[in-house]
Amino acid sequence: MARRRASCVARFAPRVAGLAAIVVLATPFAATPPPASATEPSPPPLASAEADEAAPASRRLLWGDTHLHTAYSFDAFLNGNRSADPDTAYRWAKGLPVIHPYHRARVRIETPLDFLVVADHAEYLGVIRKLYYEVEDGPAAAFAAHVRQAFDSGRGAALFAGVLPEAVLEPGETRNPIEDLGAPTALPIAGQDEPLRRDAWAETTAAADRHDEPGRFTAMIGWEWSSLPNGANLHRVVMTSADGETARRFMPYASSDSMVPEDLWSWLDATSRETGAEFVAIPHNPNISKGYMWAETRLDGTPYTVESARTRARWEPVAEVTQYKGDSETHPDLSPEDEFADFETYGYYIQRNRQDYLAQPGDYARSALGRGLEIEARVGANPYKFGMIGATDSHTGLSAPEEDNFWGKMALDSTPETKMKFAGGRGATGWSMGAQGLAGVWAEENTRASILAAFKRREVYATTGSRIRLRFFGGWDYDAGDVRAADLAERGYAKGVPMGADLLGRPAPRRGLGRLLGRGGDAAPSFLVQAARDPKGANLDRVQIVKGWLDAEGRRREQVYDVVWSGDRSPDASGRLPAVGSTVDLERGTYTNAIGEPELVAVWRDPDFDPEQRAFYYVRVLEIPTPRHSLLDALALGQEPDAEHPPTLQERAYSSPIWYTP
Repeated sequence: MARRRASCVARFAPRVAGLAAIVVLATPFAATPPPASATEPSPPPLASAEADEAAPASRRLLWGDTHLHTAYSFDAFLNGNRSADPDTAYRWAKGLPVIHPYHRARVRIETPLDFLVVADHAEYLGVIRKLYYEVEDGPAAAFAAHVRQAFDSGRGAALFAGVLPEAVLEPGETRNPIEDLGAPTALPIAGQDEPLRRDAWAETTAAADRHDEPGRFTAMIGWEWSSLPNGANLHRVVMTSADGETARRFMPYASSDSMVPEDLWSWLDATSRETGAEFVAIPHNPNISKGYMWAETRLDGTPYTVESARTRARWEPVAEVTQYKGDSETHPDLSPEDEFADFETYGYYIQRNRQDYLAQPGDYARSALGRGLEIEARVGANPYKFGMIGATDSHTGLSAPEEDNFWGKMALDSTPETKMKFAGGRGATGWSMGAQGLAGVWAEENTRASILAAFKRREVYATTGSRIRLRFFGGWDYDAGDVRAADLAERGYAKGVPMGADLLGRPAPRRGLGRLLGRGGDAAPSFLVQAARDPKGANLDRVQIVKGWLDAEGRRREQVYDVVWSGDRSPDASGRLPAVGSTVDLERGTYTNAIGEPELVAVWRDPDFDPEQRAFYYVRVLEIPTPRHSLLDALALGQEPDAEHPPTLQERAYSSPIWYTP
C-alpha cells in the first residue's frame, strides 16, 4: 500500500507533507516521571490481567457497535420493529442474511462486525413485545388485548406518552433537570411488567451467550439507561464483560429506578462488588443534552470534588460521539474557526414539544474535554477524561452504518418514501439521520474481557461508519525513522503512549540544541499517527490533530492543525489547506479514488507547546467526499436531493485523546 509520510518539527521546519526525503530533527531525551500530586493522572483499572501479559504491539483492531436496539425496546416495537430480536441482531452482525422487520426484504451487512452490544432500553424491557405476542390470560390479559388492538389500528403511540419521565416545557422555557425528576407512567397491567421484564432479560442474555464465540465474534451483554428529565438526553449505554449466568443475577438499572447518573454509578459499584461483573457506562447523544451531559457542575448544581470527578471518570471512560442522531465532536457555534465542524449536525431535542436547538459546551466532546481541564485545574481531578467511539443507536435490530446500506434509525424510516414522512425527533426526518458510526478497539483478542479492558484504558476510537485504520501515539522523541518503520506500532508503544493515555513523562533539560526545542528548556511532545483507508472505501483527504488547552488565564483554547494530507496542495497565507476536491457524480451517486491517498503517516511536534499548560490532543482523519444516503435515496426516487442536507459528506475518524498535565 502506498504511503504519504510527513514529519513536522516545531519552530525549525515548516508544516510539510511528502515522502521520505523530508529532513527531520530528532530530539532524544530521557523521560523522568513527575512528582506525585493531587493532579497526577491515575491509570484506569484493567478488566483482566491479560492486558499486562500480551505485548501491546500485538493488539488487533476490532470493529463493533455498542448501541443496538431490537424489538425488545418499547420505542423500536412502537415504530415498526416487531420481529428483529436479539438473535436477529447478532446474526446480522455476523454477516448472515436476515429479514428486515418492516419491509420484509432479505438484507445483509456488507462487512461483518467483530463484536456487538444489544443495548435495549431497561425501561419496560421486552414488556410491550410480550404483551403483544405472548400474554393471553392472567391479570395482564385485558391490557394485552388493548395493546394488540391499539397497535393493529395504528394507535400504539398513545399508549406510551410518559413511558420515559419528561416535562413538557413551553417554547423557550428552561429548567435544571434535577428540579423535575418525575417517574415514568405506570402501565395498567397489575404489576405484571416486572416478571415480563425479567423474562426478556433472561432471553437477551441467553442469546448473547449463544452467539458469543471467543476469538471470532463477541456478543457483549448490555442495556440502555434512558434518563430524560425535561427533555435533556442523559442516556447511557451500560456494557459488561459478564456472561449470561452472572448477568441474570441482576436486573438492568433503569431510569425508573433513578434518573440521576450518580445513582447509576453507585448501583454499578455495588453490583460489581456483589457479582464480580465489570461495567462501563457510555454517554450517548450528548449533542441533545441541553448542556447537561458535560456541565460545569454535577447534575444537582454542586461543584465537582476530587472524589466525584474520579468516580465519573472511573465509570465513564468512553463517550459515544457520533451516531444516527448526529455528530457530537463539535459544532460550528462552538468552533467557528473549524471549517469541518458542521458535520451531520442534528438540531432536534427529544421531547413532546419542539424547542429551538441551542448548541452548548456541555453538549459536545471537544468543549467537554476542555472543560475537564478547567475542573482538574480547580479540584485536582478530571471528570471528563473520556475516550471516543461511534455507534449506531439503530432500533431496527440491524447495525447499519454503511452509507449505501443504511436501513434507517427506526424500522418505519427504512425506505426512501418513509424517510420523507418519519418524524423521529419531533421534527427530524429519516434524512436527518446519519449513517454512523462504529467503534474501533485495539484489543489483545476478540473476547468480552479483552474488549472491556480496551474501553477502560480508552484505547478506542470513533468513525462515522467507515473502517479507517488509525494508530495514534504521544511521546517525546518520535522521528522520521518511526514514520518509515515496518514496526511502527512497536516503536509507538516503546517510545510513548497510545490514544487514551496520559503523557506522564517530561523531558529532562539538556544543554545545547535540546534547550532550543521548547520553552524553559523542555522539548515539545511529538505525536506519531498512522491512518489507512477502509479497504472497501474512499481514499483519505488529510490527517489533523486537534489540540485543546488552558491558556495563562485559565481559559479554554483550541486549535486544529493539518498534519499530513494528500496531493500537492499547500496551505495559503492564512494557513488554510485548500479542499481536496470531489469525484462524486451527483447524477449517478458514485465516486472514484482518483484523488486522495490510501494511507497517511506522520510525526508531528506541537509548535505552540507550553510545558506549564494542561492540554489534550486527538486525531481527526477525513476521507475524500462520497455520496450521502439522502442523495442515493433522491436518485432512487427520481427527484432532487433533500435541500436540508448536503448530497455528499466526508466520512471521518476521531481518536481518543492523549492528555498532557504539567
